[in-house]
Amino acid sequence: MLFHSTRGGDNQKTFEQVLMQGLANDGGLFMPDFWPKVNIDDLRNLESFVDVAKYIVPLFTDSSFNKDEVEELLDKTWHNFDKKDLINIIEINEKISILELFHGPTAAFKDFGLQLAAAFFNKTLENLNKTAIVFGATSGDTGSAAIDACKNFDLIKSFILIPEGSMSEIQRKQMTTVDKENVFPILVDGTFDDCQDIVKKGFKERKFLQDNQYLLAVNSINWVRIIGQICYYFFVSLKINKFSEPLNYSVPTGNFGNVFACYAASKMGMPLSKIVVAVNSNDIMDRFFRNNDYSKEKVNETISPSMDISVASNFERLLYDLYLDRDSDSCSKFYSTFPETGIELNERIWEKSSALFLSYSSDDNATYERMKFYFKNYNYIMDPHTAVAADAVENLKEKLDYKTIILSTAHPAKFPNAIKDAQLSIENLPKKLNDVLNKEEVAKKLSYKDNSIFDYIKRNN
Repeated sequence: MLFHSTRGGDNQKTFEQVLMQGLANDGGLFMPDFWPKVNIDDLRNLESFVDVAKYIVPLFTDSSFNKDEVEELLDKTWHNFDKKDLINIIEINEKISILELFHGPTAAFKDFGLQLAAAFFNKTLENLNKTAIVFGATSGDTGSAAIDACKNFDLIKSFILIPEGSMSEIQRKQMTTVDKENVFPILVDGTFDDCQDIVKKGFKERKFLQDNQYLLAVNSINWVRIIGQICYYFFVSLKINKFSEPLNYSVPTGNFGNVFACYAASKMGMPLSKIVVAVNSNDIMDRFFRNNDYSKEKVNETISPSMDISVASNFERLLYDLYLDRDSDSCSKFYSTFPETGIELNERIWEKSSALFLSYSSDDNATYERMKFYFKNYNYIMDPHTAVAADAVENLKEKLDYKTIILSTAHPAKFPNAIKDAQLSIENLPKKLNDVLNKEEVAKKLSYKDNSIFDYIKRNN
């Protein structure tokens, strides 16, 4: 399997090259040259998540790693999960189940993709006898999952920018209390956008890197994270009905990686009825699926902060694959003027959405009400992102045949203010979250307004 850019300028890439590069040289996102097909009968007899991963992952990695290497790596990849299956499925009623993806070490779904990414990063660095820096900004879960995934790999140093005051204490302390020689959490006196600007500048200039040192991207544009998420869609379908009938998935949506992974699984052969794209008041994806309007607007701050985006980066992959039939010239043309100019498709092309996608936008009030509803009726406490996905299902239920799986992407304890404002309470915090609150913070405080961040990275590299 080789890979190419959605914009046509970066082709014939191996898995290793895509892994270590992240973003294509032409600004596009990497895609596999074709969708590998899964024989569902081969999967029906598998039992564990890792077994499913051992089937799925090698389909994308054979240009760089043989199957035995990948299987050995996967046996050691997903660690410190508190469920044997890594996931937990809660049946609400005969029509709805909740898929809990927060049983990993940082209590967020990102543990799946980032632990896989870190394992492949480390394997590649060992093979090449090189080192790497992970450099990123976070609004919460990505940073903690990246730090945790990489902290035991000495060849990787993590420098994560944490905007002060933009997340819960638990989310911050999951990063700022990690006392490892290769982990450097940095508290920044600015916003997430300020931090992201610094990261973009760092990737452009790369002045703090040593010779022949990699600079790694850990956000959801990296294809390896998509692979990790494809795996749990196949596993869930196996667990629920052994692929006997299609399912609907309601996905709380920010950067669109989790939605695209579901779409990718369906292209590979997983039975699928509908994908519900659930968003908060930052509704660019809802506007697209409802009105053919993909245009950037100002970001609203909400109680579901991981979905507070103006542009969904991974949408480019769907645009390229589904709507444009892999026409890279057309994709490149759209993105040459975006976001200054919004994307509007020919009506006939845009209507391809209707066969697979539904969407819904919920504001904070609706999110609170859905959290209360689930506690009152099912004694279930969900985080605000999950509540957005649950609210979408309730409002679209007349359009949903078959069973619907609501993705729960983070433990509710990570959002204490939202839980409190919904007049709910969590009596017993998970030990992994409770313990972190009692740890001393070791993060460095720096300003985004000068070169102090880059100087700090260079001194500690």
